[in-house]
Amino acid sequence: MSETSIDMAKAGGLPSEDVSQRQAAVGDFIALLKPRVMSLVVFTGFAGLLVAPGSLHPVLAAVAVLCIAVGAGAAGAINMWYDRDIDAVMKRTQGRPIPQGLVAPDDALAFGITLSIFAVMLMGLAVNWAAAALLAIANLFYVFVYTIWLKRRTPQNIVIGGAAGAFPPMIGWAAVTGSVSLESIVLFSLIFMWTPPHFWALSLYRAGDYQKAGIPMLPVVAGAAATKRQMLLYTVLLLPLSILPTLLGTAGYLYGAVAAVMGLGFVGLCLRVLREEGERAPKQMFAYSILYLFVLFALLIVDSANSNWLNW
Repeated sequence: MSETSIDMAKAGGLPSEDVSQRQAAVGDFIALLKPRVMSLVVFTGFAGLLVAPGSLHPVLAAVAVLCIAVGAGAAGAINMWYDRDIDAVMKRTQGRPIPQGLVAPDDALAFGITLSIFAVMLMGLAVNWAAAALLAIANLFYVFVYTIWLKRRTPQNIVIGGAAGAFPPMIGWAAVTGSVSLESIVLFSLIFMWTPPHFWALSLYRAGDYQKAGIPMLPVVAGAAATKRQMLLYTVLLLPLSILPTLLGTAGYLYGAVAAVMGLGFVGLCLRVLREEGERAPKQMFAYSILYLFVLFALLIVDSANSNWLNW
C-alpha cells in the first residue's frame, strides 16, 4: 500500500500497524464502485433497454448493461476520490475505502478514469455511439457538474446533479434504437423528479452530518420546514409524470394503475413528513422512495416481457 494510504490511516482510518501490512483487496475496489447505487442504475438502464421499440441481440444487450454498470461505478469511484475529505468527516461515509486508508486516492482516481473510458468505448464500438455519448455525458455530468461544481456550492445540488442518475433508462433506450425519443425523456424525467424528495428525505435525518462536512444541503441552508415543502412539490409533480408511460404506450394499464396508487402513497407520506417532527417519517419516506422507483421500473420490465411474449 502507498505511503499516502498509510498516512490517511494514521489520521483516522485503520490502525497504522494493520495498514502497513494490508494491500488493497479486490473488495476495496468494488466498494469504490458504490455497488448499491450501481444496482439501481443497472436496473433502470435494463428497463429502458427492454421497453424500447426494436430488438437487440442478447449478447449486445448484456454488453450495454455491463457498460452502464461499469460507467456508473467509475463515476462513483471518481466521486469518492474527490470527496475523500468530507467522506472522512461524515459518519455515513467514514467506512468507505479511501477514508479508511484501504485504497490510495491516486489509485482510486486512475481506477475510475480507466473504467469510465473503457465503458464508453466499449458501448460505442459494440453497441452504438448514441448510447456511448449519453453514457459519457452522464459520467461527465456526475463528476464535473454535480461532484465538483454543485455539491459544495448550492442547496440545489441534488436537483440539478440528479440528472446524472436519470440517464440510465435513456442510455438503455438508445442502445436499442440509436436515438433519444419522447418516451425515453419521460423515463429520464421520472428519475429526475424522484431524486430530490428521495435525497432530501435522507438529508432531513442526516442534516448534522452534512452540516459538519460543510455541504449546503437544503435542510442545512433553508431548514427542515422549507425542505419539506420542496419535497411535497416534487412528489405532487411526480404523480402525473409517472403515469405518462401508460399514456404514451410505453407501459400497460397495470403499470399506470400501480404508478397512480404508489404516487398517491408517496404524496401522502410526504404530507406526513410535513406535519410531523423527528426522524421517523423521513426515514420511512426514504425507504418508500426506493421501493417506489423499484416497483415502477419492475412493472415496466414486466409489461415489456408480456408484450414480447404476446407478439411472439
